[in-house]
Amino acid sequence: MGLDIGFIGLGNMGAPMARCLARAGHRLHVYDILPEAVARFAAETPCERPLTPRAVGAAAGIVITMLPEGRHVRQALLGEGGVVEGLKEGGILIDMSSSSPIGTRELGAELKEKGFPLVDAPVSGGVGKAAEGTLAIMAGGEPEVLDKVMPVLECMGKVFVAGGLGNGHAMKALNNYMSAVNLTTAAEAILAGQRFGLDPKVMVDILNASSGRNTATDHKIPNFVLTRTFNSGFALKLMAKDVRLAVDIAHAVGTPARLLEDLSAIYNAAEQTMGDKADNTDVVRYLESLIEE
Repeated sequence: MGLDIGFIGLGNMGAPMARCLARAGHRLHVYDILPEAVARFAAETPCERPLTPRAVGAAAGIVITMLPEGRHVRQALLGEGGVVEGLKEGGILIDMSSSSPIGTRELGAELKEKGFPLVDAPVSGGVGKAAEGTLAIMAGGEPEVLDKVMPVLECMGKVFVAGGLGNGHAMKALNNYMSAVNLTTAAEAILAGQRFGLDPKVMVDILNASSGRNTATDHKIPNFVLTRTFNSGFALKLMAKDVRLAVDIAHAVGTPARLLEDLSAIYNAAEQTMGDKADNTDVVRYLESLIEE
């Protein structure tokens, strides 16, 4: 029998993730700060449309947030008219956003005082895997709470238990650091090769048969850079944010971060230059803009 599940955040990733829950037979209560996002979702997927996060909490035993940043999650859960105002005893909160792991632990402590457990379960895999329900989900939280929500999470992908609260968000930030560095190093290599006289497509073919192969040469470069579409579906500003979170983690625990800091500087500059609507693959166009003619 399906559960009453609240879902807050119906963006590029949130909408297809929520559809996976509906396909599994769960009853959805959805909210987004943009009414048009709710309307688009409801046109394709059966759901209830509460008018506030508080009303979502009142209608659902499990509430999922999929929002741009941790501050948005905090506002949706604990702000005026937030989910917690309506949530009933026994309710569970799941943040699937890419939030600060340090902020998540602070938020979890506040929610625990109010009697509501928090699970962090960020995802990786992009819009395509979100639609298929095959995301990689990195979950952190108390074991007994994770056990309760595992069937819900498994509707959206493969779940990896990362440990205690905050560990999922830490893993996501570090994963996106590695994803970003793959794209940036591949782009720098291909730009240098192109200036030297190599064909970028031939370079990608050789790299993918060699030790330089990575997720960028496999997927992002051929599909979104060489085609000049730059439309992977994940925003540059979100990748820049995730890389900054990875820097925060390294600084907090005292590990080396020289490459990470340099990469963060590149993404921060690209974010400023390319604007709010830029795709994360637009970092390549930023690097192209630095080439001296």
